[in-house]
Amino acid sequence: MGTKVKKVVLAYSGGLDTSIIVKWLIEQYKCEVIAFAADVGQEEELKGLKEKAIKTGASKIYIDDLREEFARDFVFFAIKANSHPEIIKTMVAGRASFDVASVAEMNQVLAAKAKPSQIIFANTVKPVESIAHAAKKGVTLMTFDSEYELAKIAEHAPGARVLVRIKVPNVGSIVELSLKFGVDPADATSLMIKAFKMGLHPAGVSFHVGSQCTRVENYIEAMEMAAIIARDARLKQLPFEIVDIGGGFPIRHFDHEDDPFDRLASVLARELDRLFDPAIRIIAEPGRFIVGPAATLLMRVIGKAIRENKLWYYLDDGLYGSLSGQVFDHCKYQFQYLRGGHTQLSTLAGPTCDSFDIIARGEDVPELQIGDVVYVENIGAYSVASATTFNGMPMAKVVMTP
Repeated sequence: MGTKVKKVVLAYSGGLDTSIIVKWLIEQYKCEVIAFAADVGQEEELKGLKEKAIKTGASKIYIDDLREEFARDFVFFAIKANSHPEIIKTMVAGRASFDVASVAEMNQVLAAKAKPSQIIFANTVKPVESIAHAAKKGVTLMTFDSEYELAKIAEHAPGARVLVRIKVPNVGSIVELSLKFGVDPADATSLMIKAFKMGLHPAGVSFHVGSQCTRVENYIEAMEMAAIIARDARLKQLPFEIVDIGGGFPIRHFDHEDDPFDRLASVLARELDRLFDPAIRIIAEPGRFIVGPAATLLMRVIGKAIRENKLWYYLDDGLYGSLSGQVFDHCKYQFQYLRGGHTQLSTLAGPTCDSFDIIARGEDVPELQIGDVVYVENIGAYSVASATTFNGMPMAKVVMTP
């Protein structure tokens, strides 16, 4: 006769499957069911969860705040998106880890009291001086995608933990990163073996599906490739421990858009659970996703003209400044106005003397006056990070708000 089940703790999401399981457990085993959920920042999904769990039959529900652990273990913030000191300070306080691409970025996060173990040196092409500097500072997790890079790492950072970056589909992404980076997945295991023979620690695989990627198939194909490499590596007794799924998570730039990450996140979670052993650590390198929504750019109209029967408005910021993401990162922004009224097709231009500095053509704009404000939301990423002072134009002043 089996032992009577008196109490069951169920990982509860509030979805149809776990709600049905609560009732099934109660009917099947006549036991108490206690629901458990983890708060990793998914605010919307947690709304009403307690009431739903009790309604389906759970005696109680515990919701643990695991946001700090999630940030520490999963999120490696790509500081290239925005390296403002206050952002770095906030991320360090939140126990996040960091993706750096240079010695300057590395020194900045170390100066902000991030631990070397919280840093991945994720540039696959590093000067030997940078590799040696990383090793001296205790930053030992690095990416590579060639034998030549392995040789440099082995010489200047012996014993380093390395992730082989593989080339994966970037179809439909705004910026295709596999054009420049990534080894053919078929060669990944052989490179990991070479790394091992060189005295390095081949810790796993990294990939990047491209920036602002909304095509879920890119992630699925990339993760399936990584899973095949993981199985092959373990068969060859290599110490496979980490899968780095990169960044590129999309954000919303226009009011009419749905949140593009909602569907993507649920598929990612499901596929990661399906493909990888729980012992394998999953990390990501989000940049835009974290800081994109964190800033609004305010610009003033400094000039006005009529050219070929069309109104032109000249703003005090442009493509050489905070809107540089339109050039370097193919960003598209929604321009908004404090002034209302009838709109007409107009052109927005930046303040420099270069004709390249045209921000938007054929924009529906209410008639503006000198001194009026034009603003752009969700511009925290790849704006000040790539801004210049061309023509001696000052960079936008950054104002922090609580």
